[in-house]
Amino acid sequence: MADGNGETKKPGLFGRMFGRKAEAETAPVSSNESVIARSEATKQSIPESGRAPGDGSLRSQAKSATADLGGARDDEAQSDAPKLSWWKRLKSGLARSSSSIGQGISDVFTKRKLDGAALEDLEDILVRADLGVGAATRIVEAVGKGRYDKEVSADEVRAILASEVEKSLAPVAKPLVVDAARKPFVVLVVGVNGSGKTTTIAKLTQRLRSEGKSVVLAAGDTFRAAAIEQLRVWGDRLGAPVISGAPGADAAGLAFDALTQAREKQADVVLMDTAGRLQNRAELMAELEKIVRVMKKVDETAPHSVILVLDATVGQNALSQVEIFGRVAGVTGLVMTKLDGTARGGILVAIADKFGLPVHFIGVGESADDLEPFAARDFARAIAGLEEETA
Repeated sequence: MADGNGETKKPGLFGRMFGRKAEAETAPVSSNESVIARSEATKQSIPESGRAPGDGSLRSQAKSATADLGGARDDEAQSDAPKLSWWKRLKSGLARSSSSIGQGISDVFTKRKLDGAALEDLEDILVRADLGVGAATRIVEAVGKGRYDKEVSADEVRAILASEVEKSLAPVAKPLVVDAARKPFVVLVVGVNGSGKTTTIAKLTQRLRSEGKSVVLAAGDTFRAAAIEQLRVWGDRLGAPVISGAPGADAAGLAFDALTQAREKQADVVLMDTAGRLQNRAELMAELEKIVRVMKKVDETAPHSVILVLDATVGQNALSQVEIFGRVAGVTGLVMTKLDGTARGGILVAIADKFGLPVHFIGVGESADDLEPFAARDFARAIAGLEEETA
């Protein structure tokens, strides 16, 4: 099927459902290395000045980096403007995705009967929003069921979208459960540079400490002196001891020390930071495997949880990250960060469809209460552009 410019257009779902002959379409698929490398290239790491000699400069930089987590609370208390509710922050964080989807739906379903072209347009809108082909197909089928050649409003389509997205996400919306029988309960935190691992660890520490659990932090990002110092500052703020070594130290050896000392302290939880790494950096991926092996020498069941932190702004690249880190480190759950209005949050639906991994938390900002347990219904309604559901 060709458009006005003579280019071949792939038939949409409606065409496939009603017997239109689809033409073969092939597209080159980027390798995992190049896909994640593009994601990495978009990140801004801590400046090289953070590696300069002198503990004072590092500590100053680390305190600045942690201001939002701890010190921001004092500023908020003094501010006349109330902090937005979690729902409003979530909706704002998904604004890019919901606006794109919502505008597309309004354009297609305004004073128009449902036909094949409308369904194909809807499918294109959902795929462009990173929801994935599988989810897009299910949503389009749900919209078309019993409504063909009838007027369908944009609000009806949004409600169906929210319902179908919730169905995809509800099975993976699972909290991080700390097994009290595993003491210490060891959590390994992994991800690419700039995804927000260290900040997420600090937020998780504050949450666990508020639940009365004792936490030991392990500064396993030994490639960045500033990352080590950041974790030390956060540990001081949150009352959590930090096991660390010199920059460039063996991260696996540090993992051994952290688990051993945590056992001696009878700590409830160990949270271990790791260096950001890419699949095409073989030595770093091998180091991650080594960390896991060494942990098992202290506790053959460790790590008990391997959390992959994903940056919500990277879109389709997140699929490759989940695949690669899952293969190397045995990822058991996800945290999605940086839902800040520029995020491409629809990718979480595609990830849920493909991998089925638990999603423990999502983050919409830098302060401690900007990390919340993942709720499928809230996320689905926000991405569909609906208002908060009231009891």
